[in-house]
Amino acid sequence: MKYKYMRIQGREDSYITKYPKGVFSLCWNLIRDEQLTSGEKEMFISIDDWFKENLPEPEPCKNHEKVITFFKCESTLEMIEKLTPAIRLLDKHQKPYDVIYTNFVGTIVYEDNWQIAVRVKDGKMI
Repeated sequence: MKYKYMRIQGREDSYITKYPKGVFSLCWNLIRDEQLTSGEKEMFISIDDWFKENLPEPEPCKNHEKVITFFKCESTLEMIEKLTPAIRLLDKHQKPYDVIYTNFVGTIVYEDNWQIAVRVKDGKMI
């Protein structure tokens, strides 16, 4: 089966979307909770910086709207490669996550070559 979209998400909900937090939020939480070494923190921040420099930040995300993002599977390979060290941090610090592949998302409110953003309400895609 060929999937269109992929998301790496935790098992705790975002206070904004009420939907499971994405990989970046999970790693930022590790920093907030002071669970990372200084080297791990620097490494994650460099990954986050790479994504900010190389992928447009969806306008709804900038505005803190209730949206979640998915990578497009056709361009996921490069993104997973860049995210692998961050995913290893989640493993090392026993932060559970799931990798979700789907063709079924809610209404797409943002799209570029690499990702989409979908509006959520009460923890569900709409």
